[in-house]
Amino acid sequence: MKIVICGSMKVSVKMLEVRDELQKFGHEVVLPRHTQEYAEMKTSDHIHNESVKNKINNDLIRDYYEKIKASDAILVVNCDLNGVTGYVGGNSFLEMGFAHVLNKKIFLLNQIPQTSFKDELIAMQPVVLKGDLKFIK
Repeated sequence: MKIVICGSMKVSVKMLEVRDELQKFGHEVVLPRHTQEYAEMKTSDHIHNESVKNKINNDLIRDYYEKIKASDAILVVNCDLNGVTGYVGGNSFLEMGFAHVLNKKIFLLNQIPQTSFKDELIAMQPVVLKGDLKFIK
């Protein structure tokens, strides 16, 4: 299965771990641009987040839409961040919406977070993996 990984760049190290495990199961994996570079910084410092300028100049939102379109599924690496268990940020929510509209399978690594858009997350019917990638089929 071709799986696009989504999530905050603050969890880039975890994204690489997830990629490696998925590849062991025989999946093809697509990561956000520059994931390796963010992971090598070994920091979740907000100064290293992708800037608005970078997103515009590199057309990152449309680029990832096209990657999702060419995939079988997305996996949101929704770790605990910003005081939220199973955090799903704006970009990941948008990417989940793309996947939903494109009839792609949506996986969440961890539980659905308590957020103002929880109903919308539930309505997209993601498969919640509870941290176990073996449930991806």
